[in-house]
Amino acid sequence: MTYYLYHIPGKKVGVTRDLQERVVKQQGYDHHEFDVLLKSDDIEFISNMEIAYQIKHGYRVDEVPYNELKFNNKEMNINITEQTTTFPCPVNKLKGQLMDNIGMKWETDHGSCLLTDKSIEWIMKNVVTSKYNTERCYVYNKAFARWFDNNDAHSEYPRTGALTRDCGPNERKTNGKASQFDLIRMWADERGLYDGGDPKTQALKLVEEVGETCRAILKQDKPEIIDGIGDCVVVLVNLAELTGTPIEECITQAYNEIKTRTGKMSNGTFKKD
Repeated sequence: MTYYLYHIPGKKVGVTRDLQERVVKQQGYDHHEFDVLLKSDDIEFISNMEIAYQIKHGYRVDEVPYNELKFNNKEMNINITEQTTTFPCPVNKLKGQLMDNIGMKWETDHGSCLLTDKSIEWIMKNVVTSKYNTERCYVYNKAFARWFDNNDAHSEYPRTGALTRDCGPNERKTNGKASQFDLIRMWADERGLYDGGDPKTQALKLVEEVGETCRAILKQDKPEIIDGIGDCVVVLVNLAELTGTPIEECITQAYNEIKTRTGKMSNGTFKKD
């Protein structure tokens, strides 16, 4: 489940699962009138960041954190039979209830089922209105379970980055905290690097950091080697962000290209076939 931390300048900072429904339709703002500050699939993390940004911008701080609101703890009362799983609402209200119950899991005779953003897409494409009660709808368990057998139930790139772009599977949080890549982006964003930065100057900065790292290696200066490699990573994260592709996606693409590559070592260097 993806949570969006949004900012309406001069008005508020809030969290929602559906920007179109919550901010555009319900609150009446056009897309150019608000910014997405963060995306995350971690409700605790996004709730903490909402409070932090409310304080930062001087807005009223929510008395109850987003992750403690009652509507985030609802659970649907579904009916599971041998053939079907029935949902207690009409089709036009189903998606909202499913989204409110992300992570809910149940067992059928054909296998386990789990609500994720991807499996909800499948449900909405295959749901059927009950012939006996138009206020109820259902999916066939066998078809749903087979979908799980053949598909990844989660998004290809979990959205946990600090900015508005999707991020890759290498980005993770530990104990509810932001990843190192998240922290680098947040640091850079707060200092205006992404608003006023230039990929060309970052590329030159990378060359400078690589040079310093090479000098440290030649001197066998371990602390400087560590510092140099770290600086290179920071610059690469920012360079990737400035060019519109998060570092996680760059890493994933590079790994996909090399994972089946063959070759051999020669004079300390791996040479591909």
